[in-house]
Amino acid sequence: MNAVRLRRLTALAVAAMAALALAGCAETEFLVNTAKRTQQEPVPQQPSAVGRYKIGTPYQIEGNWYYPAEEYDYRETGIASWYGPGFHGRSTANGESYDQNALTAAHRTLPMPSVVRVTNLENGRSIVLTVNDRGPFARGRIIDVSRRAAQLLAFERNGTAKVKVEILPDESQQIKLAALNSPEGRREQMQVAAAPRGIVASEPLPPVTGGADTQIARAPATRTPPAPRQAPTVAARTTPPPQAPPALSDKVDVLPVSPTGIYVQAGAFGRLDNALRMRDRLQTLGSSHISRTSSANGDLYRVRVGPLDTVDQADALLTQVVSCCQREALIIVE
Repeated sequence: MNAVRLRRLTALAVAAMAALALAGCAETEFLVNTAKRTQQEPVPQQPSAVGRYKIGTPYQIEGNWYYPAEEYDYRETGIASWYGPGFHGRSTANGESYDQNALTAAHRTLPMPSVVRVTNLENGRSIVLTVNDRGPFARGRIIDVSRRAAQLLAFERNGTAKVKVEILPDESQQIKLAALNSPEGRREQMQVAAAPRGIVASEPLPPVTGGADTQIARAPATRTPPAPRQAPTVAARTTPPPQAPPALSDKVDVLPVSPTGIYVQAGAFGRLDNALRMRDRLQTLGSSHISRTSSANGDLYRVRVGPLDTVDQADALLTQVVSCCQREALIIVE
């Protein structure tokens, strides 16, 4: 009887230990999975209230290279889009907090911040915006404006508009200085002072002896004591006073506009024979033609298809041109 009870107690103990082991494994697996989720989920960074001045290095999106630069004579026509609720409160490319109700914009290559005037070529409405983000990265768009800007330019409902974008050089350079002199900009410009160099003592070399038959008498060497160490002098750095950013107008100007057309430009070539070959390749896609224009490097021959009636038609044709002929093709308005 005692032996039977002993076997039962032993079985119960083994079962309890197995249960504890399974529970331990389950708990361990739970902790491991939790750790993986914790590592995979990035911790959101708090955007800065004041953005830093940034140009950036060349980058590639979907096979296209973009080269950010200070370009104070920038002027371009094309298609604008807008972005809003899904990005509200997130950090922009230069560290500001995106506000869909502010008059800002995203551009692929202009410095951040810089100031541009955007004119809707369909109704003449024109406003001034601050570039503080990168984009748009959809083909066929030259600028992404905030939701408020799209409302003032009267294309929020349509989603896109034919626009002219031109940089304002004076305001752009003023806002650059304001960003560089902001607390954020100063922190980035701080340099670590070089460590003071030690003082090196010099002394004559010992006498040089010749061969077995020759010896040159030398005066006994005298050791020059090193000069006393002095603390390195650090020039006082004057901190420039903060510079206020330019006061940008938030009013809408209405400018005169002329009728415009939408084209897909396959390329601009320095040689006419290259332009003719491209035009022939595009014949099956629509009415292609060559126009000549002058540039600082000589004449350019632009190969275009159009005019087109809508942005949707231009988007569809652009996709075809990129697929068959020219990756760098773009939509222009003229």
